[in-house]
Amino acid sequence: MNITHNSPSLESQEMLNSLQQAVAKALDKKWRLGQYAVIAVDNKPTIIEGEALKAMAEHALKVSPHNSSI
Repeated sequence: MNITHNSPSLESQEMLNSLQQAVAKALDKKWRLGQYAVIAVDNKPTIIEGEALKAMAEHALKVSPHNSSI
């Protein structure tokens, strides 16, 4: 069996970038409002809040392309 790994198309990359930016904005907003987020850790729902949420939001903002509009 031959497995090839192709780069995502420009359209797919733009969709991924948009989703990453939306998640980054949502996490940042939740942190600023003092809310929590539920994420999957080892396929189990886990609540993150406070400093953990802030760190995750900051990481997502750094990873997200085009974050200048946030």
